[in-house]
Amino acid sequence: MLKSLTLATVVALAVAPAAQAAPLGMAQVEQTLRKAGYTQIHEIERDDGLWEADVSRADGRFSEVYVDPKTGEIFDEHDSRALLGTEQVLAKAQSQGLREIHSLERDGATWSLEARNARNQRVEVRVSGYDGRILHSERDGWLD
Repeated sequence: MLKSLTLATVVALAVAPAAQAAPLGMAQVEQTLRKAGYTQIHEIERDDGLWEADVSRADGRFSEVYVDPKTGEIFDEHDSRALLGTEQVLAKAQSQGLREIHSLERDGATWSLEARNARNQRVEVRVSGYDGRILHSERDGWLD
């Protein structure tokens, strides 16, 4: 009996999804940016579910970048990754269930937009400029 209970526990732990890591704090974001080669970090603050940082590179170029607190991914329009255009972002957003999309604006290597989600709620959304995935979404108002 004990042997089968132990085996069941091991199987359950192996099958259970791994616990999600805690979101990155400000100090971790600063460390991530320094490891990525940004020489000066002028300001870091939370904005639309992401960390926003004003940074400088070794060559002196100043930039505003975003960091995903869940993954540590840096969104910098000056890195070598290609950015999606307006039509591509709209198509990606629609494929993720967003509709009535308006107020679409590129912000560095991310896009901000307002739309309605699958529950017909008005939402403000931040999407990746690299692949169009939703990085953050929050309800816009509560009277809809």
